[in-house]
Amino acid sequence: MIELPKTSRRKFLKNLGYISVGFPMLGFAFLNQDPEMAARVLYNGNLPGSMRNANQINAWLRVMEDGSVKVFSGKVELGQGIRMAICQVAAEELDMELDQVEVHLAETGLTPDEGYTAGSGSVPNSAMSARYAAAMARKKLLELASKKLNTPESELILYNGLVKTKNGSQSMNFAQLLEGAQLEMEVTKPVPVKVKSGYRYVGKAIPRKDIPKMVRAEEIYIQDLRFPGMLHARVLRPAGYQSKLEKLDDSGLGSAVSGLVKTVVNGSFVGVITVREYEAVKAVDFLKKRSQWSESPDFPRQENMYSHLKEIADPPQQIRNDGNVNEANNGISTYQASYTKPYLQHGSIGPGCGIAMFDGDILHIWSHSQGIYPMRRAISGMLKMDQEKIHVISVPGAGCFGHSTADDAAADAAILAMTLPGKHIRVQWSREDEHTWEPYGSSMILDLKAGLDSQGKIQTWTTDVWTDTHSMRPDSDPATLLDTRYLESPAQLKGRGYLGGGHRNADPYYSIPNMQVNAHFFNGPLRVSSLRSLGSYGTIFSIESFMDELAEKEGKDPIEFRLTHLEDPRAIEVLKKIKETTNSAKLNDGEGIGFAFSRYKNTTAYAAVAVHVAVDTKSGAVKVLKMWAAVDVGEIINMDGIINQLEGGMIQAASWTLKEEVTFEGNKITSEDWDSYPIFRFPEIPEVEVHMINRPEEAAEGGGEVSMPPTGAAIANAVYKASGKRVYDLPITPEKILS
Repeated sequence: MIELPKTSRRKFLKNLGYISVGFPMLGFAFLNQDPEMAARVLYNGNLPGSMRNANQINAWLRVMEDGSVKVFSGKVELGQGIRMAICQVAAEELDMELDQVEVHLAETGLTPDEGYTAGSGSVPNSAMSARYAAAMARKKLLELASKKLNTPESELILYNGLVKTKNGSQSMNFAQLLEGAQLEMEVTKPVPVKVKSGYRYVGKAIPRKDIPKMVRAEEIYIQDLRFPGMLHARVLRPAGYQSKLEKLDDSGLGSAVSGLVKTVVNGSFVGVITVREYEAVKAVDFLKKRSQWSESPDFPRQENMYSHLKEIADPPQQIRNDGNVNEANNGISTYQASYTKPYLQHGSIGPGCGIAMFDGDILHIWSHSQGIYPMRRAISGMLKMDQEKIHVISVPGAGCFGHSTADDAAADAAILAMTLPGKHIRVQWSREDEHTWEPYGSSMILDLKAGLDSQGKIQTWTTDVWTDTHSMRPDSDPATLLDTRYLESPAQLKGRGYLGGGHRNADPYYSIPNMQVNAHFFNGPLRVSSLRSLGSYGTIFSIESFMDELAEKEGKDPIEFRLTHLEDPRAIEVLKKIKETTNSAKLNDGEGIGFAFSRYKNTTAYAAVAVHVAVDTKSGAVKVLKMWAAVDVGEIINMDGIINQLEGGMIQAASWTLKEEVTFEGNKITSEDWDSYPIFRFPEIPEVEVHMINRPEEAAEGGGEVSMPPTGAAIANAVYKASGKRVYDLPITPEKILS
């Protein structure tokens, strides 16, 4: 059973003393301190994104009654290990043991509103906010101790939750210093942070505490969460995206399902509440056979999908225009290629789940959403209910990176809970509903054109990308929640979400004097939203495949060709490292090693990936034998955590590249289970070797989406080396290799 809070938020805030800090800051300067104190430097740099926009003081750190510290973050745990990373930086700055610091993640009314856990932003935003909050809290605690102990700060030592005099005559823990009072203040610059050479925890491979629980199959996920007297529910989904309920015959349902508690019908929304989960499954099956729906229009034929998407696209928007591509193309050799990426599922191992309970005043929701505050705003709009009357608690889900069905499952539970006050209502999605109703990652088309001079240097580059939106995450627009489209008073989408994710990384990171990027946005036939790395997986697949083609046309080594077009020393180093790492690899007939590189968003972390594959020339089957990565995320907070993220990203991208594609026919999604939507299984997972380049002097960047983009291209390049077949249309299937 998941352990729930043992006290109310109101009582917690009233009874406990805490330090709440928020601050503007700007580089580093040295701060001289007593040699017995941990060395500190003055930080005057930029405020992390999670705190920069806060005009009022935010509660990031609180001292508990026993003198321990609780740190609050609005980010959620997705398997990226953010809880441990935050614990490390806070314990580091407060000179405490790790066990003295507890991290509380994502609960409305208690933790900061940090939007979504997305974009590899947890470490640079939330963890860095915790770092600076803890550092300033330490400074204030020392000032307070100096007054209470009547001792100069230079004669005090702060360590492991105590402030004591150097002669050992007096000491106080943090709670004793505060005496139950609240210590609120706005932090002024500069902030004294620990010098990096003095770190005890940061940069170390400290294991997450939740991993052993996962291995032992303990109940840590929302799918496992149970409450006394909890009821179970399922929702009858429409026949298609645009179908409306025309008739529902629920007579006899009570006789067929003994544990039926309630049937809820609101427009085309149909939900059933039962005593046991299997009874909810039976009830939905019963109603499915006795319901009539209007027809939903057919999707375009799958084989004509890409031509259809080009036909429905808006006029192009020029995203980047450096130099003069048209003039520079005169008199030089130009090459072009076109690449496609299909719609992709999140493929959550655990289908969406949501739990809600309306106590007559407050609607409590437990969810594995990646943005509990934005989801609260959407549910508030859906129910026309004051946001402050909705309390959302984040619980980990056996899920994925991106906008999955978590928000929709929470909305299901919220609607049903409002009809039955005082009862916890648990909605568990089915595998079929998960696969057919989730918001997919958009299909993409990429047309590339490059011009090379007589020395083999790229002088011109044009990217044309066709894409749908890459984020329709719930927020102020309630129609981003699936249910709102089927209620008696349906909501219509107010916009098309975040279009910029579609051309992310579409402008190569290479030094090219004349470059143009054009985005052609379409409103496609399938429901789409954020999927791990957004458009970068598709754009980098095309760019890095094309770079290999250009290198071959010039008769150059693919890595050396890339290096001649790079000026950033950090980019150069990851490429040199990946080449060095793979130099000793042995290749047999039918095998090849491919390479690819990207800097995520062209502004954050760097990754070079190499993949060793074997291709059976008779069957066309591709086997990934080994994958390597050389990665630079700046300062590393947790070595174990970052490597886990990178390995997972590479494996997921390999599955996308070789297996995954949403399929449809008529008005039905046909990839509705693991047979029709295959993913990598354990026997297919290769050895993965990650080499980190630690740069503690650089800003810390996240790694959740860094390794995905170059992995797909590296596999495509390896397949070409092994088989001589260049595949432009993902996924790379045996049929395409043999065609």
